[in-house]
Amino acid sequence: MSETLAVVNQKGGVGKTTTSVNLGSYLADSGKNVLIVDLDPQANATAGVGVTVQEGMPSLYDLLAGEAPVENVIFPTHLERLNIIPSTPDLAGAAMELMDVTYREYRLRRALKAVKDSYDFILIDCPPSLGLLTINGLTAADRLLIPVQCEFYALEGLHQLLNTVDLVRKHLNPRLQVLGAVLTMFDRRTALSRKVVREVRKTFPGHVFESIIPRNTELAEAPSTGQTILEYDRLSPGARAYEYLSEELLNLYS
Repeated sequence: MSETLAVVNQKGGVGKTTTSVNLGSYLADSGKNVLIVDLDPQANATAGVGVTVQEGMPSLYDLLAGEAPVENVIFPTHLERLNIIPSTPDLAGAAMELMDVTYREYRLRRALKAVKDSYDFILIDCPPSLGLLTINGLTAADRLLIPVQCEFYALEGLHQLLNTVDLVRKHLNPRLQVLGAVLTMFDRRTALSRKVVREVRKTFPGHVFESIIPRNTELAEAPSTGQTILEYDRLSPGARAYEYLSEELLNLYS
């Protein structure tokens, strides 16, 4: 089995990268071969797993531009079985450069085809937009994982995202499905967080993971050290939440 999951939400700051990196680490820890694709020019997922792209090293930009084969842009992380295709700020220019390229929406899908069967899970960390890079992520994915922040306006924009998903399914990727929403940045002390949980579960019945990711100091600190939460503090509430999420996800495929 090989599954490609796009971690997507056009709102920024909802936990896409945190989810991609830490879910990936626990899937790898469970014995799965995992590849993270950093599709965001901010390159936070790349930094979050401790990878630094030195001058002259190929990255996702080179892959999408057709200047490097996929095998040359896959790098190991500190964790066994967890690899990454890193990003750099150069990726921001790729969308403009690809605008006049035929089948530009399929660039990532075609590039990953050669290595898809080598991984149990490919996690695509999408940028906070619905531009060409995210469309490439949706076209390459089998299913979507949607982080939803437990704060005001949590549902704002989700309907626009789902409309985009419908268009991608109709015109580019008919197999695309929504795997589920993941509630993030939950603060049990606030009535608002609890209300958002109820609203999201009511709006998307049967499509919301039981695991809820809390606001957690260790989750916020880990990226600055180039470590996943599994490496930084696996006993923290954030680590336990991502461990539970990985188990919940794996149960869907058992």
